[in-house]
Amino acid sequence: MTRDSLRGVLSGHFAAAIAQVAGTTPEQIDPVVRPAGDPKFGDYQCNAALGLSKLLRTRPRELAERIRQAVEPQLSGVAESVEVAGAGFINIRLKDEFLGRCLTEIPPPPTPRPGARPDIDRVGLEPSGDPLRVVIDYSQPNIAKQMHVGHLRSTIIGDVLARVLAFQGHEVIRQNHIGDWGTQFGILIRYYQDRPLPTRQTHSDPLQAIEDDYRSAQERFDRDQQFAAEARQAVRRLQSGDPEARGIWEQICALSHEAFTEIYRRLGVLLEPADVRGESFYNDRLPAVVAELRAKLPAREWKAAGQSGLPLPDAGPEAPGPAFDGPEPTASAQARAEVRDDQGAVCVFIYDSQGRPLFRNPQGQALPMIIQKSDGAYLYATTDLAAIRFRIRELRAQRIIYVTDARQKLHFQMLFATARAAGWLDDRVKLEHITFGAVLGPDRRPLKTREGRNIRLRDLLDEAERRAYRLLEERDRLAGQAAAEAGDEVETTGPTRLAEPEKLHIARRVGIAAIKYADLRNDRNADYVFDWDKMLALQGNTAPYLMYAYARIRSIYRKAALRFGSPEVYGPQVQVLISHPTERALALRLLRLGEVVSEVGQELTPHTLCTYLYDLAADFMRFYESCPVLAAPDHGAQLSRMRLCDLTARTLKLGLWLLGIEAIERM
Repeated sequence: MTRDSLRGVLSGHFAAAIAQVAGTTPEQIDPVVRPAGDPKFGDYQCNAALGLSKLLRTRPRELAERIRQAVEPQLSGVAESVEVAGAGFINIRLKDEFLGRCLTEIPPPPTPRPGARPDIDRVGLEPSGDPLRVVIDYSQPNIAKQMHVGHLRSTIIGDVLARVLAFQGHEVIRQNHIGDWGTQFGILIRYYQDRPLPTRQTHSDPLQAIEDDYRSAQERFDRDQQFAAEARQAVRRLQSGDPEARGIWEQICALSHEAFTEIYRRLGVLLEPADVRGESFYNDRLPAVVAELRAKLPAREWKAAGQSGLPLPDAGPEAPGPAFDGPEPTASAQARAEVRDDQGAVCVFIYDSQGRPLFRNPQGQALPMIIQKSDGAYLYATTDLAAIRFRIRELRAQRIIYVTDARQKLHFQMLFATARAAGWLDDRVKLEHITFGAVLGPDRRPLKTREGRNIRLRDLLDEAERRAYRLLEERDRLAGQAAAEAGDEVETTGPTRLAEPEKLHIARRVGIAAIKYADLRNDRNADYVFDWDKMLALQGNTAPYLMYAYARIRSIYRKAALRFGSPEVYGPQVQVLISHPTERALALRLLRLGEVVSEVGQELTPHTLCTYLYDLAADFMRFYESCPVLAAPDHGAQLSRMRLCDLTARTLKLGLWLLGIEAIERM
């Protein structure tokens, strides 16, 4: 049995039993098997009887008893007990021998191959049997600007989702939709016609110099009509391929990409230059997008709910209030759209099946999506529509995920509704907008500098590394002092014996991990307060705590090697034996990783994985305190507990890797 099928095994047996009771086939049954909310009721719970009772016109408890009788023989080697409780819940407690056998069957980690990139240790988890092609759009910085704290959440949340989905076996295509086109580049091109462009030879931070220059250029653009006209002309020159304009733009893009790549490297994010597909990529496609929408969504008379004629902006008292804020419109809502010219602009108006506008402005009027301005210029929405069309038709995506802050919710609702109305989507393509809240300062306002500017992401990472180094130095001092007072000569996991370069390396990894984990552990839709002390704490649900837990487990092996030689815990004679409640709790937690990874891949909630890893580390600490490992009562128990330690370390390391955090062998 593979490790990720623990709940699947139970679901399969219960589906078969319910089908037998209900007179249907297992494929038509959702057995509703979930982990038990309270361990005292068991390990898993089947709640199907509650929903099926009305359909079968049977009391829930009576139906649950019939299901229990049908499933119990199938679970003879799996479950210790199957009991009906309450209104019709079926509680399942698994056998200790079954849990031990499942862990024993997990293969050893892959053997490193000389000169090859290390394989990911899957810890027994198998890839998905139904892989999809998934496009994930995340990070989205702007050319000629520094990445700031506002880019943090999209970048690291998107990276986790890409890692998890790729780990599941899906074909993941990362897309970094950067802002690299538009009027602002005409302003910069015109500005640098009079002065040299900053470079690494002339400036320590050329991208910051360009950002500062843009402020000056924007001020001149606002007050100098001739400069503004020449800047607009520079945009047209850029779009037409003028060598001078193109050359300046390419230099600005190159410096920006270099700075972005350095941030991604420090964050441990897997985005590469090849993943960049900015707004400029879609520029030549925009006229075709507008033409296609005009052809497919013409303004015409249509009938809906007994009405005839064009829908009017004022649809009466039943119309929704300002700015649609309900669930995302879907094809099942039978929404329709039409393209009309409005005050010279090309607009997409979207209506429900009754002819009422799906989106309204604060004045209650129909709110369109503008796809071309009266001067012929295209907009952000036009580029996003071109991107959807490209990803469906050319990348052949089956699932498209956008990771942006919640303020763009309305934009994506309108975008998705337009794409559906245009017929670009079918049931095989799923669009998802993954939102997140804001990073707040102590005053519970968006985190900024004292001057009110966005905090540069580079500065935030520098500060994290400095604080982590001070934390390690202080812990080093206290650990050394305590060891001297106790006369302790046994190896600790502290940094007492680490050389300075290694300590700096550890501080960098701990500091960056602390920032990332403090963000990811929160429900992504919630705002959170940025707190250095909490995120760098060695206790509680933090990255340093998990990294310390991993390092502590690895120290057990170093101690074992000193005492007994390197123990072989994956030999055929080694069986995982469960004889203590803390061993059982740890075993059950280990066997639930596959379920957690599956949930993260389905619901796109990184905090679910964070919670699992924190609970796993806590379960291990309780096990370690209650069950001697190196001083186990016999050799079999010693090897079994060593195996549990190793599986915990491997699971922590894998889970942290899925979060974009690298584990540390010594800390």
